[in-house]
Amino acid sequence: MQIPLLRLQCGVNSYDWGKVGQESTAAKYASITAGSDFSIESEKPYAELWMGTHPSLPSKDLETQRTLLDMVQDNQALISTEVSERYGGKLPFLFKVLSIRKALSIQAHPNKKLAEQLHAKDPRNYPDDNHKPEMAIAITPFEGLCGFRPLAEIVHFLNTVGPLRKLIGEQAVGEFERVVKGSEGSEDEAVIQRNKDALRSLFTTLMQSTPENVEAAAKELVTLAESSGENFATSTSSPETNPSNAAELAALVTRLNGQFPNDVGLFVFFLLNFVKFQPGEGMFLKADDIHAYISGDIIECMASSDNVVRAGFTPKFKDVNTLTDMLTYSYAPIEEQKLEPTNYPYAILNVPAYSSGSSAVLYDPPIEEFSVVKTDLRRTGAKATFDPIAGPSILICTGGKGKITVGHKTEEVQEGYVFFVGADAECIIENTGSGEDDENVFTTYKAFCDLTGKEGMVNGD
Repeated sequence: MQIPLLRLQCGVNSYDWGKVGQESTAAKYASITAGSDFSIESEKPYAELWMGTHPSLPSKDLETQRTLLDMVQDNQALISTEVSERYGGKLPFLFKVLSIRKALSIQAHPNKKLAEQLHAKDPRNYPDDNHKPEMAIAITPFEGLCGFRPLAEIVHFLNTVGPLRKLIGEQAVGEFERVVKGSEGSEDEAVIQRNKDALRSLFTTLMQSTPENVEAAAKELVTLAESSGENFATSTSSPETNPSNAAELAALVTRLNGQFPNDVGLFVFFLLNFVKFQPGEGMFLKADDIHAYISGDIIECMASSDNVVRAGFTPKFKDVNTLTDMLTYSYAPIEEQKLEPTNYPYAILNVPAYSSGSSAVLYDPPIEEFSVVKTDLRRTGAKATFDPIAGPSILICTGGKGKITVGHKTEEVQEGYVFFVGADAECIIENTGSGEDDENVFTTYKAFCDLTGKEGMVNGD
């Protein structure tokens, strides 16, 4: 059987935090292949383009309108027998484009065991029994929160942001400071565990604050942020831990309060790493890692799940007790959360690709469900030939023009086009654009599952 190349029609989800109308990259990409019943509404927020077989919004073959889920379940060879058997006849990953106008909830995703328990107990709020480790790669400048800050930074904010200290309470703050003092950077496992327990206690106390106390503290915090500017959260007695971007943090507090007035998330902010990524920078979040996205457009790839445990910055269902119980409470600088891409060795670049500085780089998290290759072909005629892999791929173009060839089938590719590539198929992409080299870049992201050498890898453990 000819292993197919399928152009996909992908749906877009509308959530309150999405970018509005034509500003949404997710909506623009969805409209490129949408049926006649879809048009972008100028006032409507569009948040997520979904590419995959998840039953909540399965992609379709553009030509036949059959769902990709139906097609791979009818023919195991499309995703390989091994992947099909291991993941119940579905793609093991869900690929997305997110367009973020305002902050997503303070959240984490459950591990496999917890997901099974939550789904059994509350299937309405936890719609499946799978874990959801995920990877985010910026395609425009991006802001987010990711993991707990180093302890010295948390202590600094507890001492320089009065409303934060007051909300948590002197007793809880004092106990936290007593435990971690002098051991913030310790590598002793017993000490690290003790510090994690102290952080758990501090965070749980914060999350259990009454709405009345949060509202009063938030008003004080916003007043402080608006009046402090470049001196916000700084101290002459601990200059080594002063934030390098004090005025930016003050402005961010004001912006977040405008989106979610008097929300406990304003205070969680000081316990988490604030990250700013440029296009191409990415991070991996294993299950039970706390995070929140604030603004920008990203490529996201995750295990095929829609389970989210939320506790702030959201009008949706919150499950504070589950969140405080499930988190890892790992604390580390953001550099340790970032996922640095490496050269992808299984793509051959032709001469125009080499001579123009084209690249194929791999984002390879420590799990078996997915990896992502970003390819930039920087000249007309630049070509990348991908070796066959023993699993399925989904490719999306985020810039430029080109073509894709699998077997005897060649398709035109433009920004927003999405393709499914079957298992064990060689895939060739080529830049067919025109214009100056610095503007003529054909960019694609390809998510794939290749179990070779990754069996038994679960969730980064």
